[in-house]
Amino acid sequence: MRIDKFLKLARIIKRRTLAQEMIEIGAVRVNGKVVKPSKEIKEQDVIEIAFPTRVLKLKVTSFEEKDLKRGARPFEILEEQKVSPDEKPW
Repeated sequence: MRIDKFLKLARIIKRRTLAQEMIEIGAVRVNGKVVKPSKEIKEQDVIEIAFPTRVLKLKVTSFEEKDLKRGARPFEILEEQKVSPDEKPW
């Protein structure tokens, strides 16, 4: 499954277009690397997302589309770090 679609279906980011924009500006990393919205994710991938006030680090536990649409939690949060709006996380 594509990373942009996963972020939307997992309810981490509300809209897929917003997920694509965040990925394109480099606010999302998979396994420590900047990726494109078309990046295919796998189980055990570590995703880091830089929001304006926090950085969320999570591990993918499932990416089955039917489970995601039912509201299953397809990830486990590894770390959540608060950052000030003036500070750039990366």
